[in-house]
Amino acid sequence: MTQTQTSVKTVFITGGSRGIGRAIALRFAREGANIVIAAKSDEPHPKLPGTIHSVAREVEELGGRALALKLDVRDDDAVEQAVSKAAKHFEGLDLVINNAGAIRLTSAETTPLKNFDLMHQINTRAVLALSQAALPWLKQSSHAHILNLSPPISLDPRWFKSYCPYTLTKYGMSMLTLGLSEEFRKYRIAVNSLWPRTVISTAAVSFAAGSEKALDHGRTPEIMSDAAFNILSRAPETFTGNFCIDEQILREAGVDDFSGYRHNREAGGKLMTDLFVEEVS
Repeated sequence: MTQTQTSVKTVFITGGSRGIGRAIALRFAREGANIVIAAKSDEPHPKLPGTIHSVAREVEELGGRALALKLDVRDDDAVEQAVSKAAKHFEGLDLVINNAGAIRLTSAETTPLKNFDLMHQINTRAVLALSQAALPWLKQSSHAHILNLSPPISLDPRWFKSYCPYTLTKYGMSMLTLGLSEEFRKYRIAVNSLWPRTVISTAAVSFAAGSEKALDHGRTPEIMSDAAFNILSRAPETFTGNFCIDEQILREAGVDDFSGYRHNREAGGKLMTDLFVEEVS
């Protein structure tokens, strides 16, 4: 790796079968890392590409070692078993990436409670469950990180007005970053958050939006994977408790041309700013 860490033993990624999770898996695979792809996508989805097995093959083709684990992050016993299996298979655990997420941009008035429960279980509760399960193994690592894909916390009412239930669950994830970073500091385990400045163009975004046109105004998942790699390369003793934006992290690393990350370079118009961040200039 290019900063403080020269090798990575094992990376455990939830939601790793497609999109940002897949991009992060492939980024670390190029460094010869051991990648645990943990997701529900054991069988092909009719509208969304990728499974844990297809990503495992890609990881191995790039020189990494892969372990594909079917996992529902809402199942506490399954989380415990998956972490234990991964750590024993690769003789340790170094990096945990909480990438699995659920989104429903509906108001408090119109959100069925079962949908709120789903978002809470995946966006907030699963982060705590996986962090607890991984903690004994992370304590044994010399370079331990937890990275949550969650936004910086802002109490601006605009982030609550139209989709308060979703905001609560993502901010819950971010509050865990704050709390766990302080609690785990004594173990030299870093806990940080990463969030995109723009919409990330994935099949899931297209599926949720009901149109592929939205993808033209976003960036590829590789901007997130490059930013995640940068964060997870840093010394856990000194870089913890941060809410990172992908573009900001890469600018600090010397990147000043982001055109290569645009999903459709031929498309005109501004990039679409993601939720919870300021407008892209």
